[in-house]
Amino acid sequence: MRALSKIFREYPDVYQNIVMLTVQNETDYFASSEGSRVVEPHTQARLVVFAVTRADDGMDLFRAQTFEAETVAGLPAQPELEAAMRDLGKSLEALRKAPATEPFDGPVILSGRAAAVFFHEVLGHRLEGQRQRGDEEGQTFTKELNKEVLPTFLSVADDPTLTTFGSTWLSGSYAYDDEGQKAQRVSLIQDGVLKTFLMSRLPIASFSASNGHGRASTGHVPTGRQGNLIVSSTKSVPETELRKELIAEAKKQGKPYGLYFEDISSGFAVTTRNSPQAFQVIPLVVWRVYVDGRPDELVRGVSIVGTPLAAMKRILATGDKSEVFNGECGAESGTIPVSAVAPAMLLSEMETQRQPQGTARPPILPIPGVEAEPAKKEAK
Repeated sequence: MRALSKIFREYPDVYQNIVMLTVQNETDYFASSEGSRVVEPHTQARLVVFAVTRADDGMDLFRAQTFEAETVAGLPAQPELEAAMRDLGKSLEALRKAPATEPFDGPVILSGRAAAVFFHEVLGHRLEGQRQRGDEEGQTFTKELNKEVLPTFLSVADDPTLTTFGSTWLSGSYAYDDEGQKAQRVSLIQDGVLKTFLMSRLPIASFSASNGHGRASTGHVPTGRQGNLIVSSTKSVPETELRKELIAEAKKQGKPYGLYFEDISSGFAVTTRNSPQAFQVIPLVVWRVYVDGRPDELVRGVSIVGTPLAAMKRILATGDKSEVFNGECGAESGTIPVSAVAPAMLLSEMETQRQPQGTARPPILPIPGVEAEPAKKEAK
């Protein structure tokens, strides 16, 4: 960890970095008056990297990356991790020099990982059973059962019984939920049509039984939560073709460029009735893809805003390769590990705005100690 953190000294404009390793090894015991007796071990290793810089105009910028595995031995080898640190450092150096974004409303591509985060925040939370009851919940999809909520080429399931996707470990997997119910695959949306919700033992109209998704952290009451959210598509094309379709859509709309979201940080979704039914996610790496053939341009300060029903129906096509997002999700039943899997996606329209900008300026002195380090001798 010290070696990984020290790599950022090679990038003097990265003013702060955190490298944190969390290793969890616990056994959960469950017993109920129904006769259930469950003993479930759980191990997880999570390496989190967070690095910060600041542009000359005062805008703070960050990059975050996590590496997750069932055990420490499953994490990437040190050379691979060191290469990832250097990639983050280079990315931040480039971001601080990139132009700030302007408000935009037009076609975009979400990378697979970005689409996975997007679906977790925008759709997944609204398909949790408890969101369909009570006067305080917005109930976005409560009356949409057996109706088309996504393009017909998309399906969504939540399958906590999967432990890996390809070679990637899924942190949202479990054998039994926190109410002693056996985990099961739940087909939420089939060919664009909403079929059911993620259920704990808390009943809602038309659904009285759990489907193995009652989850909570210690000391909290379980509610219906996501495990491994899997998005699949029957309208997939190679990502090079997806890029061509982005440019064609931008030309059709008279836009000088479309946007490509390479990486997104987890955001938040508002589901309560007394607030706008909106979402916000924070993109970390965004490129302008120009229709006139100019090279792609990195921009900074982009924030995605919108409403879920409109955003979901604007998906035109998907890529042919899926990517994994592993993370931790906080809600009223506590913080739990989750995963999402999705292919890259082309949307005909997405609205972005500029992130708030700070007033502080970059430091005028170098990081203490850096200038005192001996210079590396060139190999002869």
